[in-house]
Amino acid sequence: MSRLEDRREARDGLKAALHRQPVVATVDLGAAKVTCFVMKPGGVNRSERTLQTAGVGYVQSHGVRGGAIVNMDEATQAIAQAVERAETVAGVSVSGVTVTTSGGQLASNRVTAQVSLGARPIADTDLMRAISAALAQVRLPGRRAVHLLPIAWSVDGQKGVRDPRAMFGRVLGLELLVVSISESVFQTIGHCVERAHLSFEGVVAAPFASALAALEDDEMDLGCICIDMGGGSTSTAVFSNGSLVHVDSLTVGGGHVTADIARGLSTSLAGAERIKTLHGSAIASANEDREMIEAPPRGDDPGAGPVVAPRSLLKGIIAPRVEETLELLRERLKASGAPVEPGAGIVLTGGASQLAGVREVAVRVFDRPVRLGRPRRVPHLADAASGPAFCAAAGVLQRAAFGPREVRPLTAARARPQTLDPRANPLAKAAAWLRENL
Repeated sequence: MSRLEDRREARDGLKAALHRQPVVATVDLGAAKVTCFVMKPGGVNRSERTLQTAGVGYVQSHGVRGGAIVNMDEATQAIAQAVERAETVAGVSVSGVTVTTSGGQLASNRVTAQVSLGARPIADTDLMRAISAALAQVRLPGRRAVHLLPIAWSVDGQKGVRDPRAMFGRVLGLELLVVSISESVFQTIGHCVERAHLSFEGVVAAPFASALAALEDDEMDLGCICIDMGGGSTSTAVFSNGSLVHVDSLTVGGGHVTADIARGLSTSLAGAERIKTLHGSAIASANEDREMIEAPPRGDDPGAGPVVAPRSLLKGIIAPRVEETLELLRERLKASGAPVEPGAGIVLTGGASQLAGVREVAVRVFDRPVRLGRPRRVPHLADAASGPAFCAAAGVLQRAAFGPREVRPLTAARARPQTLDPRANPLAKAAAWLRENL
């Protein structure tokens, strides 16, 4: 009898091991820093909808400029170092990572589809037909879809339906958001990760991830614009009625402000970054004409003295660049036709959003309420890793734990039944999505 019990315990232990969730790891590949977050299987608290990371590691970014990899060796080394530091803290080994980035010329397209219904309740097969009809319209030459997100369903023109199953109607409608990046950038990121001896598990758009980490549920429902201000790019994600409806990106970020300071004050990039951090501001302050700042001279001349300039000059360099970036983003949002709610607020994330005065400039440019966002679902993070600069990495973990539901595209590491291979059967892709998410 004891032998039978031993076999039963061994079998139950094997089943538990097979169903055990793997370690989840993400790499935020930015122009200023490379960050790795690691979460163990027990890091998800579903009752409180919070997460607990097991390890965090970050290093200064190398080989990345303007949101794109420009040196494979340096970028590979930075990824490997960030993952190694997170592994050391977590005490686990990471085999694969999901990369979040705002590079690769992020863009989004909305497609709609309609299918006829019979005189019966709407079933899964009807949802499959609608999804396959929408997927059939996706044409992205030279680009790779990284997110396929159902925005809304409709039944006989009635919009805002969250789950149309078991409803009656004549026509089922679907609006689908397709977020894509450059195919060459996708392949380069995947190759870079694999050179670091890691499995490449896909790409997540940084503004989408940052929004998942920083936005409240009410903000997503009522409408919100999340602006992720990184070192090499500034990207945005627009939410309406609880769904992501638009993604866009500019190759202008905090690094360009640093370069402007270095040129304007004839100092080094390191000196400009230090001055920006200590004294930089995008708005005027009291006595800034009389307050002087010192910057190290450019070059290695031992006899050269420091560069001395009034703080007002620094503000005169920073403010135009920040204002120009936000105005360009505003105009692109208008031109895109994105459904931005009239009362939608703005949430700023990313390292460049921490610069003094950026929030005030954003209020003036967009004429909307603006706040600074932080990872709200990871309450235990240390102060050094809990700021706006770490929203993207935290958002990938939240996406893995809580969604949202999406038709999962093909990753570079392994083909899944729901791949975006154009030769695959659209019905099979739709069925796979329904099995996993509904």
